[in-house]
Amino acid sequence: MVLTQITQSAVHCINPHCQRPYPQPWGNKFCNSCGAQLHLLERYSPLKPLGSGGFAQIYTIWDEKTQTEKVLKVLVETSPKALELFMQEAEVLSNLRNNGVPKVDADGYFQVNLINPKPRQLPCLVMEKINGYTLEEVLINSPQGCPEDLVLSWFIQAVQILQELHKRQIIHRDIKPSNLMLRTSTPAKPLKDDKLVLIDFGGAKQVSGSVLKSHSTSTRLYSSGYSPQEQIHGSNVGPGADFYALGRTMIQLLTGKYPPELEDSLTGKLRWRNYCQIKPDLADLLDEMVQDDVRSRPEHAGVIHKKLLKIASPLPREGLFTRISKYLVKLVTQFFQAIGNTTLFIIRGIFKFLFACLVTFWVMILTSISTGIATMIGCILAYHSSLGDRWLELLAYQLPTLVKNQPYIAAETIVYAFAGLGTAWGLSLSGCFGQKRRFLVSALMGFVGYSLGWIACQFIPTQSHSENLVIWILISLPILTLGLGIRTHKIAYAVIAGLVSAYLISVFTNLGLGLHLFHFSREPQGFDIFSPLGFFSLVSILISFCLSISYYLISPCLRWLGWR
Repeated sequence: MVLTQITQSAVHCINPHCQRPYPQPWGNKFCNSCGAQLHLLERYSPLKPLGSGGFAQIYTIWDEKTQTEKVLKVLVETSPKALELFMQEAEVLSNLRNNGVPKVDADGYFQVNLINPKPRQLPCLVMEKINGYTLEEVLINSPQGCPEDLVLSWFIQAVQILQELHKRQIIHRDIKPSNLMLRTSTPAKPLKDDKLVLIDFGGAKQVSGSVLKSHSTSTRLYSSGYSPQEQIHGSNVGPGADFYALGRTMIQLLTGKYPPELEDSLTGKLRWRNYCQIKPDLADLLDEMVQDDVRSRPEHAGVIHKKLLKIASPLPREGLFTRISKYLVKLVTQFFQAIGNTTLFIIRGIFKFLFACLVTFWVMILTSISTGIATMIGCILAYHSSLGDRWLELLAYQLPTLVKNQPYIAAETIVYAFAGLGTAWGLSLSGCFGQKRRFLVSALMGFVGYSLGWIACQFIPTQSHSENLVIWILISLPILTLGLGIRTHKIAYAVIAGLVSAYLISVFTNLGLGLHLFHFSREPQGFDIFSPLGFFSLVSILISFCLSISYYLISPCLRWLGWR
């Protein structure tokens, strides 16, 4: 490239504090306004500013040695962190030899001494000039998004560049449309053959190496809308950060929309598929790359590249016979899978049913034994100790009419109370229905429930003994059940225990079994003790059965219906 006479007419001063940086006469070695160097390293002449990026000012310069235009990046920020990042970019680009990144010569980094307004050194970096346009400029001409085939071509090239960077343990950390350039003559009609270049390595991080050291945490540099959360929060970043930013960039190129505009207000996930029609495999890959959890993103660039090549390569057209064969194979596979799943479901159902039966049988035995022991203790205390007489005196004082008509009511109340205590104790001991093993509370509720139900039955007029029995069950068993400490659906368990037990008692009565509340018209003798033992054991079996029905059938149904 030959420098034109028009270009040779003037040069630009790079001193950021110069009062009159342009125009300076061509051939001047120093600025007429501030005295800064104009002929850098005896080979570079600054021509015109191209803009600013981050902490730097960018110029077009003429390289007399190669007779080409290049780009000069001048650091205008004076902070140590800015200088560190600038030197980092120079180091990274000097070690890279890839057509996908701007070339920098080994001596491309240098410093210019300034004396005005105060002495300082101005860091400079000379790199290859990319003649083309950024993908951000391409998007301006395609506000509805770019064609899928173009984006796929750029996607593959970008991943190839990342493969080279990551192989050298370099993380770019600032991938976005404005940092991806095409070597093209116009942004309005880019071609698939246009070559992609990744620029602006000011935020790059080399995670290992002799010059650039790895830190426990990353410098907090990020681009809003493109950088992942781990980078925004200053945590360690790896290749996954570049994959996330590249994925969001490609989604913007496909949809024409800035990524935050596509975020779900509740979850933060990108909802973008409705804005473009692309291959499902490509959409799935992009969704995988923009996952918030870095562990859910692709492991390395090679994985992405392999998938992209598969997406870009058209599959050979299948014949009719091949399609029919595949369909039949799929149909047969699904048929046998359905049979297998159904068989497995039936086996699991049978196993659960048998297990529930075994557990229920075990609870019935344990509760019957506990109830029998407690009932015998209650009989001994009621009829063969002073406890019965003292309780009779108390009832005679509080309920004189009741005691006058039924002299054995006090002793029977003690027997009922201890039977309830034993039933509750046995159910708590089994622990088979997810209940808390709080023996004291459950025993107290069983004690109160059985005795309170018995006393209440003495005041409620009924037509038959079976009605009296049903009333006692409806009062006693729900109270006992509430005291067991069942973790969920307590009301449902209590209602089922009362209603189902009462229903079963009614069925037994209609079958002629002659069930009725345990009651002595005289002081029991000898084998009379078996009457309360049998009655309360039957009740313990009924409540065990009802709790099992609730635990294995009713409660799961309630959860399925949404009652937690």
